[in-house]
Amino acid sequence: MNLNKVFIVGRVTADVQLRTTPTGAQVSSFSIATNRVWTDKAGSKQEEVEFHNVVVWGRQAEIASQFLVKGSLVLVEGRLRTRAWQDKQGQNRKTTEIICERMQLGPRPGGQAAPQTGSGFKNENYSAPAQPAHEAIPEINIDEGEIKAEDLPF
Repeated sequence: MNLNKVFIVGRVTADVQLRTTPTGAQVSSFSIATNRVWTDKAGSKQEEVEFHNVVVWGRQAEIASQFLVKGSLVLVEGRLRTRAWQDKQGQNRKTTEIICERMQLGPRPGGQAAPQTGSGFKNENYSAPAQPAHEAIPEINIDEGEIKAEDLPF
């Protein structure tokens, strides 16, 4: 039996890019940062940030572009895909992406406006907005028909 399944919860590093393919399909891409914190043998707190490229297709791509902004909390369920191409200089390149199959939007920070967009993202300067621990992450099911902004719980 084979299994290619990924679950990540993290913060969006920049506003979502929405595009339309020549055949008319919607596709969006964005990056998510996840943190790992541990204490080393010397007792010092260590932190590591990992960045994940995510590709979303169809109606979920539209939802992602409407509601995800830099700093938004999101849960992505999907599969890994590695693709190869040649760049303009003729060099062979590879990238590994998460192809999103399901997405859950996280709560917005209480009493704050949506996170502002910025020009760049540096992991050493990144600090996630504080989130109340008791708020559940809402689930959006694209199989239930049209989703309207007023139907969202935040």
